[in-house]
Amino acid sequence: MDLAALLESSGAVLRGHFVLSSGRHSDVYFEKFRVIERPDVLSALCTEVAERFKDGGIQLVAGPTTGGIIIAFEVARQMGLPAVYIETENGVKTLRRGATIAPGTRVLVVDDVLTTGLSVRETIDAIERAGGELAAVAVLIDRAPKLIDFGVPAFAAYKVEAETYADDEVPEWLAKVPVTKPGTRA
Repeated sequence: MDLAALLESSGAVLRGHFVLSSGRHSDVYFEKFRVIERPDVLSALCTEVAERFKDGGIQLVAGPTTGGIIIAFEVARQMGLPAVYIETENGVKTLRRGATIAPGTRVLVVDDVLTTGLSVRETIDAIERAGGELAAVAVLIDRAPKLIDFGVPAFAAYKVEAETYADDEVPEWLAKVPVTKPGTRA
């Protein structure tokens, strides 16, 4: 399956000048909601993740709000496993609504778009505080400028080369384009 064509046709790949949720600037943005609202696209990307880890001894799939919840559900469904959802409470990612993780449970952490790894790291912290054991990390789209080491096997259904810039590093050609700030972190 041509995942790049699927992402393009779904409208998930946007071009312009964006301030990402990490605070960095880029000329490419992945609108995860164009993926989430298309079950065929989401399912195809999640199949890549589920197939990769089907024999990995995973016992539970976890994903953070917002997009990670739907991804965790679909990957867990395809793998025949339960899922937990990591939410933010008082500024900290945590299990809520009575959710628990049995000590030593091997957890696959999933998320939508990887840029800096902050959301994944916060999710890992929540899993470990709850007693789970991080087994692997998977994202639908990896746009990180360099490999991020989470200390466990990591996988991206789709890897894209997308340059990001700090506020004081934005190139002149990009600075001329009007800025849009999509994303979930204010």
